[in-house]
Amino acid sequence: MHERKRKILYVITKGSWGGAQRYVFDLATSLSKNEFDVEVAVGEGSFLKERLTAHGIRVVSVPALQRDVSFVKEIHSFLFLYKIFRTFPRPDIVHLNSSKAGALGALAARIAGVPRTIFTAHGWPFKEEKNFLWRIFAWLASYITALFSTDIITVASLEFEQAKAMPFVAPKVRLIHNGIRPPHYLSREEAREKLGLPKEIPVIGSIGELTRNKNYAELISAIRQLARERDCKLVIIGGGEDLAEMAENTQNDPVLRGRVILCGFKEDAYTYLKAYDIFALPSLKEGLPYVLLEAGGASLPVVASSVGGIPDIVENGKTGLIVPPKDSKLLEGALRELLEQEEMRKELGCALKERVEKTFSFEHMSAETMRVYLGKESKS
Repeated sequence: MHERKRKILYVITKGSWGGAQRYVFDLATSLSKNEFDVEVAVGEGSFLKERLTAHGIRVVSVPALQRDVSFVKEIHSFLFLYKIFRTFPRPDIVHLNSSKAGALGALAARIAGVPRTIFTAHGWPFKEEKNFLWRIFAWLASYITALFSTDIITVASLEFEQAKAMPFVAPKVRLIHNGIRPPHYLSREEAREKLGLPKEIPVIGSIGELTRNKNYAELISAIRQLARERDCKLVIIGGGEDLAEMAENTQNDPVLRGRVILCGFKEDAYTYLKAYDIFALPSLKEGLPYVLLEAGGASLPVVASSVGGIPDIVENGKTGLIVPPKDSKLLEGALRELLEQEEMRKELGCALKERVEKTFSFEHMSAETMRVYLGKESKS
């Protein structure tokens, strides 16, 4: 007699493509189909749904589940999630990702009687730079999510400590860093040709959504000053709500025109990383960014801000350069230092590659997550 497969249902708010979506995709597609019956519930956006469907994963659309807050839509989303949690066969495990899906899903799963509800924090929302009342609300929503979940996974050390500080939550918190499989990159020559870049000019680059939390306006400001001193370019691959405005602003600036290239969204953007000489990530908020792991895999020197899980990856002066968030002068200075010192770039890039390969493997992340699914203590 065959043992029944465990049914696992992942839930995520946005169906676009970012760190949380990559996390869900990697886990959902890696589980054994002989042991798990896998399904993913996705809110707004279609990209994640299309990728999962192409890999044979069933996807349920939750039409009312969106990032923006709407009382009526939250009620609809809650009822929808409760219904699918109650659908036979009921999930053995519900794995929630992103704040909105976490708060609604944890409560719905508890009422529906789901045996195991796991929430992964990809960056606590109460750490965002918003007004005081919003942050109190975000903390309360995060706390409710933590209370109603049977397990909390944090992807970065700072989030781990913040979760443990919540009353009655510490015993169920686990730290499991994101991990990647060895990526395949285009060669430097091919990547530059596809991006329309000259062969020799120094390129500072980044990959990410053009939103306020990524703080690309500050990076562009730093490039504006550096471009007055030397020949260099900034290339950012990614879409996002600020793309159109940033593109217009850079085109209208005689210093930045032709020096800042905003490529928009590209599937598998990491494959272009070897086109860069330096990777920059000046974020105001992060979980544990996959893109830094991919930059390390490409042996790129990194300049990044000291937020979220970035210090878990980058040790200042050893595997990259760390600057405080919102300090444009120090960001500019760190980029200038790397532009001027080729040997330093090589040393930091090689050190980061070694750290990523040693500490941030997908195999370790997957094994530790499986231990949570099975209710076992972590070995890490």
